[in-house]
Amino acid sequence: MPELVLIVEDEEALVKGLSLSLAQAGYRVIHASDGPSGLEMAIREQPDLVILDVMLPGMDGFEVCRRLRAESTVPIIMLTARADDVDVIVGLELGADDYVTKPFNTRELIARMRAISRRVARQEERKQEVIRAGDLEISLPHRRVTMAGKAVPLTPKEFDVLAYLASHPERVLTREEILNAVWGYDFYGGQRAVDVHIRRLREKLEPRPEQPRYLHTSWGKGYYFAYTP
Repeated sequence: MPELVLIVEDEEALVKGLSLSLAQAGYRVIHASDGPSGLEMAIREQPDLVILDVMLPGMDGFEVCRRLRAESTVPIIMLTARADDVDVIVGLELGADDYVTKPFNTRELIARMRAISRRVARQEERKQEVIRAGDLEISLPHRRVTMAGKAVPLTPKEFDVLAYLASHPERVLTREEILNAVWGYDFYGGQRAVDVHIRRLREKLEPRPEQPRYLHTSWGKGYYFAYTP
């Protein structure tokens, strides 16, 4: 069955052209033209990927992303007309997987979609493993994190960053290595995406984020995972 893609976008001309290109590339496409109906359709239809515009009537793309992340781990690519770091960082913090700035090359967008699909497939094939360090437990096959037995809610990308670091304990990983492993070489957001996710992880996992027990900084080099009682 071809992958199902939901486009949440109110520009009719863009939707028409993009839908045609995606259909020619072998995707099934459904469309919503405003935020509320896009959110409803994403939850009801359970697409394989969502292409989500930032500026939408009824509910902006950021709010759609936030609410959808509370319900689903579906990959989300956000579209923005502004090449602004603020939009990128806000989207990343809300759980978006990638960002594309308008106007964009459709072939590049499809390449990003396929890269995300490959990463999702690799994650599903990952060997079953549970990583434990102090009170922290990371279940890779179930994509679940607990601290002292209590579930810690993470976005999909937060989990991926944590799992990658924890799978290479005490090894300093550069921002570029983390970016390439989690987002892929063609990710638009840049290395600042890594810093955003490390900060969010520390806020959720560390009793005192300014003195981390799990996610450490190697100044001038990158980050590493090690339990420090």
